[in-house]
Amino acid sequence: MNRKNYRKTKSSRKRTTIKVLLTLAISLLICGSAYGIYLVKKAENAANLAFQQLEDREMSELREEQVEPLHDDISILFIGVDNSAKRGAAASNTRSDALVLATLNNADKSVKLVSIPRDTYTLIPDAGYEDKITHAYGFNGPSSTIEAVEELLAVPVDYYVNMNFDAFIDVVDALGGITAEVPYDLKEQDENDKKNAIVLEKGVQNLNGSEALALARTRHYDNDIERGKRQQMILQAIMDKALSAGSITKYDDVIEAVGDNMKTNLSFQDMQAFFEYAKGGKPDVETLTVEGYDDMSTGIYYWQLNEESLVEVQDILRSHLGLQPDTSSLSDNGDTELAENQQSNETSQ
Repeated sequence: MNRKNYRKTKSSRKRTTIKVLLTLAISLLICGSAYGIYLVKKAENAANLAFQQLEDREMSELREEQVEPLHDDISILFIGVDNSAKRGAAASNTRSDALVLATLNNADKSVKLVSIPRDTYTLIPDAGYEDKITHAYGFNGPSSTIEAVEELLAVPVDYYVNMNFDAFIDVVDALGGITAEVPYDLKEQDENDKKNAIVLEKGVQNLNGSEALALARTRHYDNDIERGKRQQMILQAIMDKALSAGSITKYDDVIEAVGDNMKTNLSFQDMQAFFEYAKGGKPDVETLTVEGYDDMSTGIYYWQLNEESLVEVQDILRSHLGLQPDTSSLSDNGDTELAENQQSNETSQ
């Protein structure tokens, strides 16, 4: 083969290689776009099935006007309930096993999380008396729980996400598990209440759905405050895994996992707005804790919140939502002091 023919053959091979690479690149882009469209459509269908507007609650009574996730500072209450298809719990017996309120600030795309212990002693508006906040769910489901949380934290709850054990387990498994730190050796029942079915060793490890649920639920190794911290850690671990690049191919399974086991008043359009929080990577997340103490003075166990710690958390949440500080408790204290001073003056006279 002479030099001229050799150059022609080499040039032809090069053009063929470039064509193959371009064809492959275009094919990948088309497949990627098709997969993206498929995911969006599937997510929209799942969101429509999960959508549930609560009766007589178009918006919080603590709001003057409706808010939108894309433009406003909002709050979302995550409610984990202690029922599943396997447990077969009746709706009237269902209680909230985990309550986490998230506030989202639109300006700096930050998130604050506060866990509310299930045995927190507080007013249940639908009951008309004080009790464990976990019991609120039994009156009117999410609506009663939302009202109890608003009463407790003095902030509006704009949206809710109600999820049972099945959904939690399936989402974690669909993501391929989550990385979390187990603070101690643990033996715990599983989602079917089988004793000591979950065995974990202390340390950082990858947990499947059943293991993550057991770690979030256990109440035998520490107190309600630490339980809340574990739930916050697990929620962050799920966020981290979901936002990681390698999880894109798992979104199909995650969407499938939600199924009929989640209800929310977030529309698909609302959910899309949250992608703004993830554009720059993982958003800034701060966890908050309301301090408290064990109370058996009535013969029934309650978790009593520390009033100063509660007010501090209320102020932080209100500020994060762009709301004015709540001065109702201050005015109540002022009225009490005024009455005491008046009574003291009358006695001295």
